[in-house]
Amino acid sequence: MLSRARKSIPLLAKAVRTYATEATTSNAYDVCVIGGGHAGCEAAAGAARTGARTLLLTQKLDTIGELSCNPSIGGVGKGTLVREVDALDGVCGRIADKAGIHFVMLNRSRGAAGWGPRAQIDRKLYKKHMQETLHNYPNLDIRAASVHDLVLDHSPNPAAPSSWGSVTGVRLESGEAIRASQVVICTGTFLSGEIHIGMKRFPAGRMNEAPSVGLSGSLRAAGFKLGRLQTGTPARIYKDSINFEGLEVQNGEEDPVPFSFLNRTVDNKDHQVSCYSTWTNPVTHQIIRDNLHQSCHIQETKKGPRYCPSLEAKVTRFPAKDAHRVWLEPEGYDSDLVYPNGLSCSLPEEIQLPLYRSVRGLENAELAKPAYGVEYDHIDARELSPTLETKRIKGLFLAGQINGTTGYEEAAAQGVVAGINAGLSALHKPPLILTRADGYVGVMIDDLIIKGAEEPYRMFTTRSEYRLTIRSDNADLRLTEKGRQVGVVSDKRWSHFLSDRNEVARVREFLDKFVHSPHGWQRLGIDVKPDGIVRSAFEMLQRKDVELETMKSIVPELAEMDPRAITRVAIDAKYDAHLRRQEADLRLFMEDENLTLDPHIDYSAVEGLSSEVKERLAKLRPTSIGAAKRMEGMTPTSLVSLLRYAKRTYKPTAEIQNSTGLSALVSMTY
Repeated sequence: MLSRARKSIPLLAKAVRTYATEATTSNAYDVCVIGGGHAGCEAAAGAARTGARTLLLTQKLDTIGELSCNPSIGGVGKGTLVREVDALDGVCGRIADKAGIHFVMLNRSRGAAGWGPRAQIDRKLYKKHMQETLHNYPNLDIRAASVHDLVLDHSPNPAAPSSWGSVTGVRLESGEAIRASQVVICTGTFLSGEIHIGMKRFPAGRMNEAPSVGLSGSLRAAGFKLGRLQTGTPARIYKDSINFEGLEVQNGEEDPVPFSFLNRTVDNKDHQVSCYSTWTNPVTHQIIRDNLHQSCHIQETKKGPRYCPSLEAKVTRFPAKDAHRVWLEPEGYDSDLVYPNGLSCSLPEEIQLPLYRSVRGLENAELAKPAYGVEYDHIDARELSPTLETKRIKGLFLAGQINGTTGYEEAAAQGVVAGINAGLSALHKPPLILTRADGYVGVMIDDLIIKGAEEPYRMFTTRSEYRLTIRSDNADLRLTEKGRQVGVVSDKRWSHFLSDRNEVARVREFLDKFVHSPHGWQRLGIDVKPDGIVRSAFEMLQRKDVELETMKSIVPELAEMDPRAITRVAIDAKYDAHLRRQEADLRLFMEDENLTLDPHIDYSAVEGLSSEVKERLAKLRPTSIGAAKRMEGMTPTSLVSLLRYAKRTYKPTAEIQNSTGLSALVSMTY
């Protein structure tokens, strides 16, 4: 049981669903976004930036920007996603720079391709700044309302002959209908959400917040395949009940790297708080083993997150391990709560207190809120196109945990893509499509729409085959221009980007022109083989034994240049040889991506394909030869047959008429 009194948790009644077929209200928007979490915030802002009139619907206005689980943003892979969202003029990076209270760069001792910017976040500050930003966002209205149903039109659509229907709006629980040609669903764990504590289960998307039930019925009726996934959150501990003495302390960095490319520093640089580390032990693990039978969450067959598992899952999965790390993370400047990262569980409340008190430093812990598990609906993301629009219903976009992902950053990255594309579609403009070569956003979307998610999907740098190219430090150079081309990057951002890009080019040009003979470099203190070859400063930075600080000390002109630009050029120098090799891989990749496929192709008519491959192609409907090649079960022979058929029947681009694509395809190694 909890050691301090708290309010009882009411059971939330399920709603009765009626199916909507027509919207009669005079309220009309271009885009309607459902959900005010991280995906919803970015989707609403992204759609509004296109110029589309946008409405954000959320059950409670005061939960917009809520950090439902851990009070942090970023991490390995995840931090790069945040910087990519920022590069597209998204909002979460700027908000994190304002609300962050502890900043670190994970993996800093390794190469820059593995760096992961991360920050502890003050929950109240994050919500405050996010809500202020969205409430004052051009083209965006916000309402508190619960969406009960989609409003659909089943008239034949020549632009999408295989679709089940088209979105025309949403119907609220009140019965009111709102017109919108595009709808973005960002419901997180609320889609038929159910909370588990011990053997108790009750409908909720978050503690004391009702789930969204009607939307699940709408999606199921439309033929979407829905599955169930699980996640969870640890108890919250009163800070004054923790003994921090003797625990490992982690301080924030003195010169933190902001998430946003617009910022040179973060708001709370000089007021960072400390985090602390402790460990579970054999006593902790035995309590888990003795009570596994009392957790319906663990007994379920639905899959939870592999890379952020519950303590029950860790103890079961790694029986030989005697200890698991626990990070004690403050929830904010004026909060009396601590988030014990690593102690997520769903055991009965009366078991949780002795479990937590078995951990060093928590011997006298008092729990403010119980840990619990959540189970929720998600769709098979293979139902989506690269724009995150569903293939089944035109105008319907999905983003966040509904697609099988886990984490704020993954949700925000999907939200910005779905929102931008919903806005562009409403205005009849070409979409924004990001490939695996463009960034981790593209990697994640490609993974989801090609492979689906059998378990909650989390981003890691190892998921990308081009991670040397798509680093956290160069997200703006990769994506801001693409965002500007589709009209979602502001003049302020664009001007800032051009200034940064020009400064990077200036530093690179200077380092290329700063040259010395081997004797000259030796006089400057750098040992160089006396081979008579003149080398530039950029070439010298490629060497493992030449650090940037060394170069700064012998090239005084660098002191007059932007230190951020210097660091970025130095990173490029370290990776230069690898980047040249990767550029060849990227060219081959883009050749395949540019070989487009007719979205309405009749795969049963393609000779040379097995029945299994035909069935998979018909279900997935890849948009390019590259996407088809990444499908499970696809063989080189099948690809050749598919390309030959596509060249005969569909030629929307010059690339598909180029016969070199076929030879490149045949020569690939599988």
